[in-house]
Amino acid sequence: MPTSTPNSPHISGRWRRVGSAAAATAALVLAGFGTAVQANAATTATTAAHKVSTKAIAAQVAKAHVQYTKACGATPKKGYAACNALRVTGGTTAFMEKQAALKGVAPKTIKPNAAQDDPTGYGPSDIQSAYGLTDAASSNGSGETVAIVDAYDDPNAEADLATYRDYYGLSSCTTDNGCFKKVSQTGSTTSLPSADSGWAGEISLDLDMVSATCPNCNILLVEAKSASDANLGTAVNEAVKLGAKFVSNSYGGSESSSDTTYDSSYYKHPGVAITASAGDSGYGAEYPAASKYVTAVGGTKLSTSSNSRGWTESVWNTSSTEGTGSGCSAYDAKPSWQTDTGCSKRMIADVSAVADPATGVSVYDTYGSDGTGWNTYGGTSASSPLIASVYALAGTPGSSDYPAQYPYNAAGTSALNDVTSGSNGTCSTSYFCTAKSGYDGPTGWGTPEGLGAFTAS
Repeated sequence: MPTSTPNSPHISGRWRRVGSAAAATAALVLAGFGTAVQANAATTATTAAHKVSTKAIAAQVAKAHVQYTKACGATPKKGYAACNALRVTGGTTAFMEKQAALKGVAPKTIKPNAAQDDPTGYGPSDIQSAYGLTDAASSNGSGETVAIVDAYDDPNAEADLATYRDYYGLSSCTTDNGCFKKVSQTGSTTSLPSADSGWAGEISLDLDMVSATCPNCNILLVEAKSASDANLGTAVNEAVKLGAKFVSNSYGGSESSSDTTYDSSYYKHPGVAITASAGDSGYGAEYPAASKYVTAVGGTKLSTSSNSRGWTESVWNTSSTEGTGSGCSAYDAKPSWQTDTGCSKRMIADVSAVADPATGVSVYDTYGSDGTGWNTYGGTSASSPLIASVYALAGTPGSSDYPAQYPYNAAGTSALNDVTSGSNGTCSTSYFCTAKSGYDGPTGWGTPEGLGAFTAS
């Protein structure tokens, strides 16, 4: 897969518009978005001076729309993967629209390659609130390590992570205090791969999503020397070798007859929760999400709501070629715990979480042509590390377990938010691409509501 130089754009891309209709709630009016002390103080001050109705906020948030570009370039060649990260390059996010409504001002607009002084997407408190994780994020995760597997090096990874965590009031996570470690696919801390701007944005997204979801977790970043399936798989093995019980893979490529061999060589790790992004190209299966040994993670649009949860979700879909992936694998066998009847082989996805760039997450990245500081990202590259971190909050898996089974044990219970609306394309078997009550391809069994669906007990 071709790489990019730090100082030149890695993808020309085309402008994309994403509509996002989000209903705001009275309960969230005073909460604002993000957990930084300074952000909360500012929100409190402005809402005290400016009274605004729930209806007015909802109307403003409904105007959210963004343009975005693929972080890691064009479709990869056979035997290689691309990251599933989408960087917002223009427009106004749901976060920005709500903040503007709260303050009674016109919303700001993201401009291509322009530095943003403050976050423009969802922060830790939003993610924890949306998925019932606030208490667990505060008290769980100490001693657990979430590994992030990506290609190439992000030279600014640790420094950017520090800025993100400091802004949101999270504890320090550094090499010196033992919380953060960066290695190559061979485990070296000094002989690292070449740097790449697009993958650096992916790395920042992954690190920030672990921090947002499981602030007490340690983070291991394993950098493959290229985006080949073999090198990325080798990096997964290294992550497990170094003791990680939770491994996120925010990348994917086309399926091939080699996938079953890759399964046994790289992804078959009992006792380890391995997650993989379902993809960002709409309906269709990709690997390694198709591996029967991983938790395949789909993507949703996450919006505020007046319901008791305070949030609502639907299938993330922008067009026939832009949205969460899903589908029936052409090669991988169906795991014993997956019982849908329309697909005789492995079905994608298992669970899901936020991925729509218009309702995207805040990321801090300063490396290369994309490294403008605060950015908003979407894609199933956001949902995969988020779900890996939920597994970490739930505790170490059973030593012989394949944790992809855990959500199936909780299927249909209050431990999962069933996503029942939206579609990611056209398919001959409806649930392969269309949300419904219970299991469906785009969102699996749904999104987390606490930890109950991510533990063996």
